[in-house]
Amino acid sequence: MRKRLTGVVTSDKMNKSRRVEVARVYRHPKYGKTVRRRIVCHMHDENNESRTGDLVEIIESRPLSKLKRWSLVKIVQTAAQAAGSSAEVSG
Repeated sequence: MRKRLTGVVTSDKMNKSRRVEVARVYRHPKYGKTVRRRIVCHMHDENNESRTGDLVEIIESRPLSKLKRWSLVKIVQTAAQAAGSSAEVSG
């Protein structure tokens, strides 16, 4: 079974490659404080369809280059949709 993660595209400057940050929140085992961490994944985007700020679902794949180990499954929410929905809430 391949891992599936959901994260936000933080860089789309490369051709057919994207940098995705996956945020995770957990409680510290000893102190109980909520800790925020992030995982940076480089993914393959064959059609260059994702943009910075998009929420995407990625899946683990074979190594495609030095850093790329993930592939795009689907774009869950575009950055334009996210900005539109937040404007409706605040406005």
